[in-house]
Amino acid sequence: MSGTYILFESASGYGLFEVTEAEEIGSLLSEVQASVTELKRFSKFVKLKAFQPFTSAENALENILKVSENGVHEDLQTFLEGNLPKVKKAKKQKMFLGVMAPNLGLAIQEEVGFPCKSNELVLEMLRGIRFHFEKFVSKLDNGASTQAQLGLGHSYSRSKVKFNVKRQDNMIIQSICLLDQLDKDVNTCAMRVKEWYSWHFPELAKIVSDSFIFARLVKTIGARSTLTSDSLEKLQEITMDEPMAQQILDAAKASMGFEVSEIDMMNLSEFADRVVELAKFRKQLSEYLVEKMSIVAPNLGALIGETVAARLISHAGSLVNLAKCPASTIQILGAEKALFRALKTRGNTPKYGLIFHSSFIGRAKAKNKGRISRYLANKCAIACRIDSFSETPNTMYGERLRDQVEERLNFYDTGETPKKNIDVMREVAKQIAATKKEPEEEETEAKVKKSKDGKKKKQKDGKKKKRKREEEGEEADGTEEKPKKKKKKKKK
Repeated sequence: MSGTYILFESASGYGLFEVTEAEEIGSLLSEVQASVTELKRFSKFVKLKAFQPFTSAENALENILKVSENGVHEDLQTFLEGNLPKVKKAKKQKMFLGVMAPNLGLAIQEEVGFPCKSNELVLEMLRGIRFHFEKFVSKLDNGASTQAQLGLGHSYSRSKVKFNVKRQDNMIIQSICLLDQLDKDVNTCAMRVKEWYSWHFPELAKIVSDSFIFARLVKTIGARSTLTSDSLEKLQEITMDEPMAQQILDAAKASMGFEVSEIDMMNLSEFADRVVELAKFRKQLSEYLVEKMSIVAPNLGALIGETVAARLISHAGSLVNLAKCPASTIQILGAEKALFRALKTRGNTPKYGLIFHSSFIGRAKAKNKGRISRYLANKCAIACRIDSFSETPNTMYGERLRDQVEERLNFYDTGETPKKNIDVMREVAKQIAATKKEPEEEETEAKVKKSKDGKKKKQKDGKKKKRKREEEGEEADGTEEKPKKKKKKKKK
């Protein structure tokens, strides 16, 4: 197995190792596996041929990012070309370069031209090299290799995360997941409050259908025996309905429920209080989601609603991933199980996924639901791409796209032809350009006004200075005495 080289990418630099034994792969594999942890035995098989350290932390990050994407950096290319044998010689003697990832091997083979392999033996060799790397390269001893790994790990993670303060689609994903979970929890807890309190006051559940109002009433009423005519105002505040409040008061007087102890009622009231707080937090979270969507994806939110838009982003993984999806994928996003089941059984494929929750599909007739879902998915693809790649997000595109969907629904009902998409997009582009020009024109006008005011001021100042000079000159002429002429003596 002579002529075999191993490429090892570390946090400190590139290492090129040469396999010195000339035995068959099968017999060598068992020996390598047995000697991986022992340096003396392992050094018989592998020798360090060359090592190229990275010049800086930025250089290390660039190289490792390129390697992780199965690409060949310029540094790696020059390192391999300088230390590997010539390609013609390598092909004749059946030499090859062992690498960790097969895709990286293909990239090196394209760039450098040297044959590459990634098999079980190469992986075992790399395991041993990683274990004894600090011994092969003496400069990396005394913890230098560990420090390099830690620093590169932090910088690599930062570059991959790419946290953007203005566009936090991660916050939207977490918020919509929590919102869905809260819906389930609030419903479960509200049903438990109804069931629990109905043993004491069963008529209340028939009068009040809303779970949130029911929980607030449980907290306010407590034991039904405490309700009097003075409690009517409090009941009206909660129910926002005078006849309902009076009905609750009348039902409390003739209720068939059994009496409960103070401890039981205290626990029930505390539980109802928790349900009310949970419902309030759910409302607060919903408002936060709407506000966040107006920053991250305003056009998509304006088109199909903030909740449905947030679910699409969450299912895709991020706004950028959703923007990369074609309209056909967005149409059935969330209905993957139904799609694969239909493909397996050769049945009808689903017409819509998460976008079914949009109001447009609900308003369409049964025969037009598939058509409007396809059209809506097309508009969603346009909206999320505008949101993802525009520098100054606004809702103008989303509002016009929503109007287009309304026109399409109207077209299915009445046959009135809607506007073309290209005309609508041009109109919006003109509006945005006009809105951008207005502040620029105002700025230019202000600058011109300032310059004119400055010129006028200078002219006034100049005139004032001239007047002062003239006045001072006149005063000087008046105060100064004329010099006396000397009389010339006549010569006798």
